[in-house]
Amino acid sequence: WPVSVAEWIRKMERIFRIMGIFEAHKMACAELQIEGAAGDWWEDYWRLRTEDERDAMRWAQFKTILEDKFYPRHFKQRMAREFAALQQGERSVDEYEREFARKSAFASHLVDTEEKKVAQFLDGLRSNIRLLITSNGFLDYAETVERAQQIEACILRDTRAQPPARQPAAIPPPQPAQQTNKRKWDGRKDKWNRRQRGPALGGQPARQDLPACATCGRPHRGECLAGQDICFHCRRPGHRIRDCPDRPQPQQDQRPPAPRQPAQRQPAPRQPAQRPPGQEQQRTMSGMLSLFHTPIFALFDTGATHSLVSTQCLSALGAQGVSTVEPLEISLASGRKIVTSSLAKNLNIDIGGRTLVVDAFVIDMNDFDLILGMDWLTRYRADIRCRDREVTLHLSEGDHITFFWTKSRTLPHVISMAKATKYMQREDCQGFLVNIVGESSEKLSPGDIHIVREFVDVFPDQLPGGPPNRQVEFTIDLVPGAGPVSKAPYRMAPKELQELKAQIQELLSLGFIRPSVSPWGAPVLFVKKKDGSMRMCIDYQDLNRLTVKNKYLLPRIKDLFDQLRGASVFSKIDLRSGYHQLKIREADVAKTAFRTRYGHYEFVVMPFGLSNAPAVFMDLMNRVFHPFLDQFVIVFINDILVYSSSPEQHEEHLRTVLETLRREKLYANRKGKGELTCMITQQRQLIHEFARMQLEVVGSPPKLPVVGGIRAMRMWPTLRDRIRRDQAFDEFIRSMGAKIHAGGVEGFYRGTDGALEYKGRIVVPNVETLKKEILTEAHSAPYLAHPSSTKMYHDLKSSFWWKGMKRDVAEFVEKCLICQQVKAERKVPPGLMQPLEIPQWKWEKLTMDFVTGLPMSAKHHDAVWVVVDRLTKSAHFMPVRMDMSMEQLAETYLQGIVRLHGVPAEIVSDRDPRFTGHFWESLNESMGTKLKFSSAYHPQTDGQSERTIQTL
Repeated sequence: WPVSVAEWIRKMERIFRIMGIFEAHKMACAELQIEGAAGDWWEDYWRLRTEDERDAMRWAQFKTILEDKFYPRHFKQRMAREFAALQQGERSVDEYEREFARKSAFASHLVDTEEKKVAQFLDGLRSNIRLLITSNGFLDYAETVERAQQIEACILRDTRAQPPARQPAAIPPPQPAQQTNKRKWDGRKDKWNRRQRGPALGGQPARQDLPACATCGRPHRGECLAGQDICFHCRRPGHRIRDCPDRPQPQQDQRPPAPRQPAQRQPAPRQPAQRPPGQEQQRTMSGMLSLFHTPIFALFDTGATHSLVSTQCLSALGAQGVSTVEPLEISLASGRKIVTSSLAKNLNIDIGGRTLVVDAFVIDMNDFDLILGMDWLTRYRADIRCRDREVTLHLSEGDHITFFWTKSRTLPHVISMAKATKYMQREDCQGFLVNIVGESSEKLSPGDIHIVREFVDVFPDQLPGGPPNRQVEFTIDLVPGAGPVSKAPYRMAPKELQELKAQIQELLSLGFIRPSVSPWGAPVLFVKKKDGSMRMCIDYQDLNRLTVKNKYLLPRIKDLFDQLRGASVFSKIDLRSGYHQLKIREADVAKTAFRTRYGHYEFVVMPFGLSNAPAVFMDLMNRVFHPFLDQFVIVFINDILVYSSSPEQHEEHLRTVLETLRREKLYANRKGKGELTCMITQQRQLIHEFARMQLEVVGSPPKLPVVGGIRAMRMWPTLRDRIRRDQAFDEFIRSMGAKIHAGGVEGFYRGTDGALEYKGRIVVPNVETLKKEILTEAHSAPYLAHPSSTKMYHDLKSSFWWKGMKRDVAEFVEKCLICQQVKAERKVPPGLMQPLEIPQWKWEKLTMDFVTGLPMSAKHHDAVWVVVDRLTKSAHFMPVRMDMSMEQLAETYLQGIVRLHGVPAEIVSDRDPRFTGHFWESLNESMGTKLKFSSAYHPQTDGQSERTIQTL
C-alpha cells in the first residue's frame, strides 16, 4: 500500500505538471483516478463532508489526508533507512542504479544535492568498482553511473579472458577410497563446479566458452531462469525440475554411491491442502517449530551441510545479529548455485520446552522458514527415525528431547457464492446450511465469582464521579500559529435531539462536562449502535488537524498474542468508559468544547474522538501495569487480558490485577465479555492459535464453544448484504421503491430481506466498485476460464440485474488483457485495413513465428519454428529448442530456408526478442533482407503464419 500510494501521488503530480491543470481542477482529476480499496475509503470519507468542506478541498489537503491514511511516517522512515543501507551486492550496476533511483524518492533529504547523491551512490557500489571511480576525482551523478557501467563491463570482459578455473564447493566432503558403483553423471561433477566451461575430457572441444551469468553464476545461453517458476528440464512453467513429468525416474536398484559434494535440496511445497492426504508426511521430515516464540515451518534435512533460514522469516521476526562472513556457495539439486554471505547467529528454537541455538545462513526461500542441516543435527547428535517420524536430540548424557509429528487437521476451504452454486447443481454434491450459536446461560454478576467478590467496588454500576489526579494527564498541543476553530451545530431529527438532551444531562451529573464560554466549538452527531441505541460522537476533525500528533506507538496485536504461548486460563477485564477516567490538563479543557442546541459545553475528562487519546491512555495503562506486563498481563488501550498456565496460578494473578485497579481507582465494566473475540476482532484479524488451545475463561464457562469456534467463523458481510445496503443510496432504486409502495411496477418487488428485485434477480445499484467486483467474479474466477461476453451475460442475468448490464459485460470482456492476448478474433475487423502486398515470386516474402511450450521431444526439442511463403502458402516446420542461442537459430535458418529457397527479400514477424535483437537485424541487413514487425496485440498483421500455426 504505502509504495503504491507514493507512486500514485508522483504520477498525479506529473500529470498535473504536463497537462497544465489548474489548482481548482486538480481534485476532480485526482478523484477520477482513485480505484479499489482506496476508492471505497474515499467515498466514505467524502460522504461525511459538508458542501463547504467539499468546495474548500484542494490537492495539497487531499494529499495530506491520503498520506496520513495509507502512507504513514514510520514507513517513510523505514524506507529511508533501507535506502541509506542500500548496497550493490550481487546486482549489476544497472540493477543497482534502478533500485537506487526507486528508493531515493523516499529519502530525498539524503540526496538533495549532487554531491550527496554521488556520495550515497558510491557508498553502495562494490569496492572494486568504487575505488576505480574515486581515483578519477569528482564526477556528477550521470558521469558516475556511466563510469561504473564501463568499469563493470571491463571487469566482465577480463573475467571471460581468464583461463577456466575450478571453483571450490561449499563444504567438500571426504571421498571414499574405493567407489565401485560410480554413477554415470559423477564424471561431470567438476564441470558444474566451474564458473566457466573448459575443454572436455579426451581433448575434444566443449561448447563455446560462455561468460558467467550475473544472476545465478553459471554459464548458459539464453535467458536466465533462476528465481522463476519454470522447470529447468522441460522449460515449462508451473512446476520445478524435481516434479517434472518428462524427467526420467531412476530405477529402484540404482543405489547412490558414497557421499559426494552435498547439495541443498529444493524444498517441497508447504501447502498441505494442495497435495494428496499423507503425501507431505511421507516425503519430508518437516513440521512446526517455534523461533523466538513465533511458529515457523522447519525441515530436518540430512542432505544439507549447513542450516539455512529464509530472508522473509528474519524480516517478519525483526531478528538481529545477522553478520557478514566469507561467501558460501550452495548447490541445489537442480544444478543451480546460490551464493550467500549473511549468517544469522544464535537463533533460539523452542523444542519440547527447551531452547536450542542454531547458526543459519540467510537465503531466499518460499517453502520453508528454516532448514536444519547436518551441522546442527550433528551438534545435538540427532537420531532420525523416518518410519515413526521422530527426531531425538541428545543434549547431554541422559538428557534428550524427542520431537515427533502428528497429522494436523486442515480447515475447510472458503469458496465463493458462484462456485457453491455451481457445485450444488451437480448430482454428486450435497450442501448443508449450518448456523453456529452460543449456548444460552444465565448472566453472571461480579458477586457470583469468588475472586471478584472481594473487589465488588472495582465493578460499579456507574463511575463514582470525576477521576483523581494521575501520573498522566491528557494534553492537547497545537501546531504553531493555530487558532480556535468553531462550527455551527449539525441539524438533528427530533429523536436525536431528545437523546442529545438526555446524554448531556447524564454527563453533567457525572461531572464529565461543564458549561463553557470557549472560542472553540465542535459539532455533535449520532451514530446508531447494533442494539438500536445511539452513541453521541463529537466531530473533532478540525481540532485533530491542528494537533501535534503523539509519537507513542500502540503495540501490535500479533506481538501481544505471542506472549500467550503455553497459557490455558484467561480473564478479560474491560474498563468502564476508560477514556473518562483520565483528566484533561486545565489549560486544554477549553479546546474540547462542543456546540449543541442546548448550550456550549467542554470536557474535563478525556473524550472520545481526539487523535492522541489512544496513545495517551495506552501510556497510562503501561505505567500502571508495568511490573506485570508480558508476565501474566497484556494491555491494549482499555482492555486487560490476564493469562495463566493453571487455575491456581490464575487466581493469584487476577487478584493482583484487581488490587492494582483498586489502588489506582480505575473501574471496570461489570458486563464483561466472557469470550476473547472482543479484543481479538478489534484489529479485524482471527488468531488461529486459540483454536488449538484448551481455554478456560473465568466467569463465563458456557461461552467456551464460542472461543473454540474463533478459527471457523468469518464475520464478513455477504455480497447480497452489501447490495441491499447500497440500494438505499441509489436514486433509481429509491424511486422504484416509491412506485412499488404507490401501486406496484411490473416485474419489480421487494424480497424477503427488503432488497429490491426484478423478476427474481436482485437489482444492483449504480456503484462502480460493486459492479466491477461482480463482473470480475463472473469472468476471472479460476473455474470459469474467461467466458465470452454472451456466456458471461447469461450467467449473470440469472442472479443480477442493472441498467445496461449487457453493455457493461461486453466492455469488461473487451478490456480483459488475458482475453486479448489468448483469444483469436473470428470475425472481420471493422473498417478498411491495408493488406500486405502480394509477392511476385515464390519464397520472396516470408512470415515466421515460434510455437513454444511444447512437450520435450526425444532430441530435446521443445518448440517449432514456422516459416511460411506468403505466395504459395507452403511452410517449413523446423524443430528448435528455446534455449538455443541466436547463432544456432541463424544456422538452422540458413540450412532450412536459405539453402533451399535462397535469400528472401522481406520477412514479416512479431516482436519476439530473437527477431528484434541486434544479431538477427545485422545478419539480415548483410544479406539484403528487409524486416517488418507486427504491432503488439495485432496478430492480423502476420495472419498467414498465425493461421498456419493454428492448423499445425
